[in-house]
Amino acid sequence: MRTALSVSLPLLGALLLASGASAQAPAPPPAPTNSTATAIPGVVAAGTTVEFIKAGFTGTEGPIGLPDGHLIFTETQANRITRIDRDSGATSTFLENTNGSNGLGFDQQGRLISVQTTPGAARIGIIYPAAAMTTLTDSYQGKPYGRPNDLVVSRNGHVYFSEPGPNATPGQPPPTPALPPAVYFLPKDGAPVQIATGIERPNGIMLSPDEKTLYVNNTSGEFMIAFDVAPNGSTSNRRNFAKYASVTRNDAGQVNSGADGLAVDAEGRIYCAAIGGVQVFSPKGEHLGTIPVSLQPQNIAFAGADKKTLFIVGRGTAFRVRVLTPGFAGRAK
Repeated sequence: MRTALSVSLPLLGALLLASGASAQAPAPPPAPTNSTATAIPGVVAAGTTVEFIKAGFTGTEGPIGLPDGHLIFTETQANRITRIDRDSGATSTFLENTNGSNGLGFDQQGRLISVQTTPGAARIGIIYPAAAMTTLTDSYQGKPYGRPNDLVVSRNGHVYFSEPGPNATPGQPPPTPALPPAVYFLPKDGAPVQIATGIERPNGIMLSPDEKTLYVNNTSGEFMIAFDVAPNGSTSNRRNFAKYASVTRNDAGQVNSGADGLAVDAEGRIYCAAIGGVQVFSPKGEHLGTIPVSLQPQNIAFAGADKKTLFIVGRGTAFRVRVLTPGFAGRAK
């Protein structure tokens, strides 16, 4: 008995250690797959497939439709903009050496404006075509931007963009940015104006079809925020616009909505990439339903020949789903 016990105790310890190590190992992310939508009136028909296109991208952000219906999006870490064919879903490189571009927008001259995030060279600027490349703004009141995130370009050339603050690095204290998390208004041919601070993590940003309302996602809040927009582009009447359909809280009580990119359809509905999939809201802020996605999405855009395909990107993957109402046609996004 004594010999058997002396042999089994080390073995038992090894088994316990192995079991503990296994318990500590993080679960792998789910594999991206197709999913099936339930009906959202005017948005998506019951049983519509949310189609998985491809995985393996290096950062997936900034999707926007091209005039021919194809889609481009940014692979921020790869310093590249990638194109998805509107019909086949095949991918190809659209642009290299993008200075860490994230959010994208087109102006009325067809120039591609991007949020550029390379440390020490963060800026908002025209990145395509090459002959038009220029910096529109790289600082506010003499202080450099840290990591701006998303933008939307109005029909008269004004730019609105968000700066959520630096990304967290596991095991390291967060850096102290020169500027706080904020939302900015960049008038055409003017200097940037800081229109909002005090939003925990401003992220996706979008204008309503009539451009009288500006929407801003708060990744660390319970509510999407809205502003009234005046004819000169200035904003007022900041308010909680829509409550996200689902949020999580950590042990410290900090909120995570996962709210990231935004898009609008021709009827003024607001589509929000967030926890659970693509949450859809009415122009009054009512939650209408959520389009399920097998991986949590980061950003969205309408494209296709009829602009009735919603492309969804995030976590290195791309998806698409056919919808009932086209995206707003008055802007690229």
